[in-house]
Amino acid sequence: MARPLVAIVGRPNVGKSLLFNRLAGQRLSIVEDTPGVTRDRLYATAEWSGRKFDIVDTGGIEPSTDNEILLFMREQANIAINAADVIVLVTEIGTGVTAADKDVANLLLRSKKPVVLVVNKMDNPSRIDPLFYEFYSLGLGDPIPVSAVHGHGTGDMLDECLKYFPPEQDESEDDDRIHVAIIGKPNVGKSSLTNLIAGQQRVIVSDVAGTTRDAVDTEIDNEFGKYVFIDTAGIRRKSKVDDRIEKFSVMRAQLAIERADVCLILLDAREGVTEQDTKIAGLAHEAGKASIVIVNKWDLVEKETGTMEKMRKRIMGDLSFMSYAPVLFISALTGQRVQRIFELINFVNDQSAMRISTGMLNDVLADAQARVQPPSDKGRRLKIYYMTQTGIKPPNFVVFCNSSELFHFSYQRYLENQIRATFGLEGTPIRMVIRQKGDKEA
Repeated sequence: MARPLVAIVGRPNVGKSLLFNRLAGQRLSIVEDTPGVTRDRLYATAEWSGRKFDIVDTGGIEPSTDNEILLFMREQANIAINAADVIVLVTEIGTGVTAADKDVANLLLRSKKPVVLVVNKMDNPSRIDPLFYEFYSLGLGDPIPVSAVHGHGTGDMLDECLKYFPPEQDESEDDDRIHVAIIGKPNVGKSSLTNLIAGQQRVIVSDVAGTTRDAVDTEIDNEFGKYVFIDTAGIRRKSKVDDRIEKFSVMRAQLAIERADVCLILLDAREGVTEQDTKIAGLAHEAGKASIVIVNKWDLVEKETGTMEKMRKRIMGDLSFMSYAPVLFISALTGQRVQRIFELINFVNDQSAMRISTGMLNDVLADAQARVQPPSDKGRRLKIYYMTQTGIKPPNFVVFCNSSELFHFSYQRYLENQIRATFGLEGTPIRMVIRQKGDKEA
């Protein structure tokens, strides 16, 4: 059973994102004084009075606008309203009731959903501003004074929200979802892929690079399993990230990698692997995440015999540090091979979580040493005693030897290749720690 969903809506710049961050307990939503900063729906899980629920932050609703981005924002807010169990309408005391507040209130009244009206920026709880009583005119019941900055009144607001939650049921089913981060430089088709997978206009799709600013979660249940897809802002070179808001977006994309089980690294088939693509793939590799290289816009490439294999080899050459990652050629526009993504996600996630017994590892180790003798230096030879696995996601191995100095990187790479040749471990990096005899950390 899905957790109750609370949608935070209102006109731009009334403090919705600040309130969202307050409830989430962390700085998930970008907060700036610039109207229109929050463009896509942004989700988080919160808890109040022992009840877990999801909250969604939305772009400010501009009831009448011809601006393309603002129209998208209004559409996203409407999707959140339709999905929500309770809607929190955020207004602010500084302006009193505006015409836009009235339009949003009328929109919510037509939705027939429970609405909790809050008046934000009431930072002094001992003083009620006379403008506060104007908000009764919206016809949404008693307004609740809150301060998103200081947290005043948020408890009263959540108490009111709880009244509208459906009866509590077992919510443990989400624990087995695979979290998938879709990463890549701007305008490679990350949002188009998310929308195609979700089957709806889940995030804003535009040819304008940098349209997606927040990392956005989309839950998908299908015949392949249960997933959470995280669409992230395109990561640009640091020299091009001089706008404060975009800096937040890059940070958020990196955080999305950290909380993902699997990363989909999107490339533009027409460009191949660029320097920025290499850096982005490196973030996933360094974070130890199972990864799949997705070559999008394959429908736009002129093909001849062997075109795909030639490009696959070029990609593996350019991304030689993650040669373990499978490469899939797709078109988010036509849907070509998109269903194959789910099979690969399940596969690399399982590979990343594989556990290998110490006995089997040491059989491989003995065979590897018989094939290629460990290196020596000045008459002293490396002796490897045994190997054991200490963790998963990614697989972590500790190798015990007589001298870590003699354990040359090339021999470490050789052992890694032998492990992969025997057990697979496709799609996941491997961590290998060298411990010498007498090392206390062992």
